[in-house]
Amino acid sequence: MLFGLFMGDWTILILLPAMIFAIIAQARVQSTFNKYSKTRTFSGLDGASVARMILDKNGLYSVRIERVHGHLTDHYDPRANVIRLSDSTYSSDSAAAIGVAAHEAGHAVQHAVGYFPIKLRMAIIPITRFGSALAMPLFLIGMLLTAFSYNSGIGEIFMLLGILFFSFSTLFQLVTLPTEFNASSRAMEALRGSGRLGSQDLSAARQVLSAAAMTYVAALATSLAYLLRFILIFMGASGRRRN
Repeated sequence: MLFGLFMGDWTILILLPAMIFAIIAQARVQSTFNKYSKTRTFSGLDGASVARMILDKNGLYSVRIERVHGHLTDHYDPRANVIRLSDSTYSSDSAAAIGVAAHEAGHAVQHAVGYFPIKLRMAIIPITRFGSALAMPLFLIGMLLTAFSYNSGIGEIFMLLGILFFSFSTLFQLVTLPTEFNASSRAMEALRGSGRLGSQDLSAARQVLSAAAMTYVAALATSLAYLLRFILIFMGASGRRRN
């Protein structure tokens, strides 16, 4: 198989740690959310109420809160100026729900104050989508050209373009990391500052947010592992052509 893109060479080993990390991170966030979704908060506040409280405290009265179907499908949509909370968050007064809702409110606050990383993330979304769609086709075409056109460097150019476009996705994951950590930090600060949650509630919310944060770390690690593997495959293909 051409330079072992999918199997057959040692570079696939680069992906294994990142993939294992991603599986563990996803399992942890699910188990942590499930655990604390059964823990009722002392205040009795549900997810929608917590999000509204944080928004109003920051003067974001125009940001709406809507219910959306699904599990952990919560997100803030800056274009519609709305926080969408999933069925498992919107009306739940669990520690897990208030942590997730507060996190999404944190994103709304980021947009309101012009937090630079989230502005950068929004700006690179179009090029990230474009790059993600073209990266693999360009890389595969480059591999074929390099394999069957030994006296031409056109294949290498295509492979490099594929690597470049894929790097946009890695950049997006890199920018996402501080954005998500900051949103969780804002969430915890708001929950503590409300004075309506006990220490156990705050501890549970923090654990939920910490578990969720690890999924973003895992996503970045996986993207970096793929990028490194593509670079090594390119170096191997280029070396074989010159030999």
